[in-house]
Amino acid sequence: MREPSFEERCALTAGAAMWQSVAVPEAGIPAFTMADGPMGVASGNVDERDVSLLTPCPTAIGASWDRDTARRMGQVVGSDAVARGVDALLAPNLNLARSPLAGRAFEYFSEDPLLAGVLGARWIEGLQSTGTGSVAKHLVCNDSETARDTVDAQVDERTLREVYLLPFEMAAAAGCAGMLAAYNKLNGAWCSEQAHVLTDIVKGEWRFPYLIMSDWFGTHSTEGTIAAGLDLEMPGPARFMGPKIAAAVTAGAVSAERVADAAARVAATARRVTGAKSNPLPAEVAALMLEEAAAEGFVLLRNQGGMLPLAPDSVRRIAVIGPNAAAPCYQGGTFAKIAVAPDTPTPIEAIRARYGDACEIVYEPGVDPQPRLPAMPVQPARDLGDGCTTGMTLDYFATTDCSGTPLSSETRATNSLVWFVGVHTQGRFDAPGSIRARGRFTPATDGVHRFYLGGTGVARMLVDGREVLRAGRELAAGDVMGVLKAGDADSVEVALAAGREVLVTVEFHYVGARVQGLWYGIRTPDSPEAMLARAVEAARAADAVFLVIGETSDSSVESKDRPDTRLAPEQLRLIEAVCAANPRTAAIVNVGHAFDAEWGERAAALLVAWYPGQGFAPALASVLAGDREPGGRMPVSIARAEADYCGYGTVPQADGRLVYGEGTKLGYRGLIANGTPARYPLGSGFGYARFAWSDAAAGDDAVTVTVTNVSDRPGAEVVQVYRDAPECALVGFAKVRLAPGEQRVVRVPLEPRALRIWQGAGWQEIRGAVSLRVAASAEASGLEVTVTR
Repeated sequence: MREPSFEERCALTAGAAMWQSVAVPEAGIPAFTMADGPMGVASGNVDERDVSLLTPCPTAIGASWDRDTARRMGQVVGSDAVARGVDALLAPNLNLARSPLAGRAFEYFSEDPLLAGVLGARWIEGLQSTGTGSVAKHLVCNDSETARDTVDAQVDERTLREVYLLPFEMAAAAGCAGMLAAYNKLNGAWCSEQAHVLTDIVKGEWRFPYLIMSDWFGTHSTEGTIAAGLDLEMPGPARFMGPKIAAAVTAGAVSAERVADAAARVAATARRVTGAKSNPLPAEVAALMLEEAAAEGFVLLRNQGGMLPLAPDSVRRIAVIGPNAAAPCYQGGTFAKIAVAPDTPTPIEAIRARYGDACEIVYEPGVDPQPRLPAMPVQPARDLGDGCTTGMTLDYFATTDCSGTPLSSETRATNSLVWFVGVHTQGRFDAPGSIRARGRFTPATDGVHRFYLGGTGVARMLVDGREVLRAGRELAAGDVMGVLKAGDADSVEVALAAGREVLVTVEFHYVGARVQGLWYGIRTPDSPEAMLARAVEAARAADAVFLVIGETSDSSVESKDRPDTRLAPEQLRLIEAVCAANPRTAAIVNVGHAFDAEWGERAAALLVAWYPGQGFAPALASVLAGDREPGGRMPVSIARAEADYCGYGTVPQADGRLVYGEGTKLGYRGLIANGTPARYPLGSGFGYARFAWSDAAAGDDAVTVTVTNVSDRPGAEVVQVYRDAPECALVGFAKVRLAPGEQRVVRVPLEPRALRIWQGAGWQEIRGAVSLRVAASAEASGLEVTVTR
């Protein structure tokens, strides 16, 4: 086998296509296929019909505080990648929940770097046990979404190393197959050109042997990028790297040795991730693992009067109220969004299945379950022989006015469609073209219906041939992605008669771009006042209420942060009214981040479910009934007021700089340092079982404590160890499962990386007598021990 030539080495530094690297077969270097993947195999999917396994979001995995759960979820995703022919996944996301406003906070394991690093490393181990490579992302300080393509994160060296780089350092130690450089700048340099991080730290100090690649379209130069230490530009074909590097070497701006090193790293990763694979998990095994993991992340924060668990035969009537009971938020709305199977059960379906034989179940949404973009409840305009009975019939045209013979036709049963060039082939999306979508809608009630329409070009909507709405505008190719990410829609009211079918037509034309999108929906008549009144009446007539509230998937999106931490105003009104009507209300919060929980004490029970993936419904029903424990503890802090959060703001200054002025005191560290106790601190929460701790002791590299289950049911406890100087920081944790009455000495390993401080130009170990606190949360008094180092 020969060595690659200089030209081949240059070619290896750029991708071959959207999700594939370059191959040099003569040199034994295969191409490898990638996909996005923090919650499952995404992006490589063609559309909503190509479903993948959807795990709990990383925040929910972080809430488990469980190394085994993290590893199993990595294994599930890796197994699915093997089945789909994907060699490497852009995951896990090891950024930190610096601000609860961050649009992708649900993709982060925690606000704490040690918790994120430990669980991220175990997720990597699970993924790579299947032969699938992990490309950890986003290196580094891509901790919010506002202006993420241009923002310049200003971070001091101690904070950078102790906090934001720590999870990546642990990922490198776990042997991840690659790392992905972020879009943003760090201290004045693009992350893809950050030589201090890429070369000095990752490749130098950590001795990381594999590739560092760009985020998609995240490169800005040829010489600056390759010289700084980036090895692979994605996606392909090349923009700045690849063949263009040859000229830079000829000009003496880049060394041939740097090119050879980059090519060698790409080759090493390619050979590794295209090697032996495991057999995919059986579907039923994976489904059970996903259900178990969802329950492990549920955090019980309040349970007045022991309302939960609620045995099915203990009440006659349960009112299930709230939009998320029937329209749950399984995940956030990023480009890594997973298409789930259409028969995935909803919480109301699972609750009816678990409780229905023993008591009466009534359901009322209380508020509109899809406040931004409603569903498109239509039947195809014509039968294409594909067996689809719901959705719009789509015709794709090379013309811009839907004229001529369609290039292709299909049925799509979603209200939001996205087409990527190089992935979707139904039309010519990188050249001007058009799409016509048609469906038959039969109103169930008389009255005014509201029709919604948006897209990455000009669109119009017709009802029975009459134009009722125009939306969008002619876009330059560079503006398409921004419009797609925003997802804004126009709307119009149309009066319709019950039972009278109408033909809905959408005509959409676009300029050429790398991606296109079209979205539409129909909102049926139902006043907010009437929906709320029905919910209150249902609550009043029930023996107990399960109130399932939270977010829609477009509440947490890529490239956009949230304005505040509060639930929607109409949901807050629903919570207040339902809790007043029936004090025996258990509130289940379906969110992906820290949220304003000021209203929490109105409910008898408060359970945070996060974005729990496809196992949400059966896991929730089993936890409510007491078949399973809610196994989670808070992976982030919930402050009493938004002003208490350190690092809360995500909007950069006028010059583009976002200053991490809180330094190492983010999250719980800042709340403690500032004397503003959290409403629910990091690590807080409990299950149904109860535990007692005693006899804490410290060794050289671990703390031990005796934990006793003092309840009559099995359960799990999370033992946490903190140092309180120079600021509070988690230094170790362990989760233990105990049978009723069981007692065990729990060993909590201390992470050496958390017992050091960056001072001046180097690491200083914390020496001498170090006081540690063995506690059930970051703010709990716990048991004091001293370790001598």
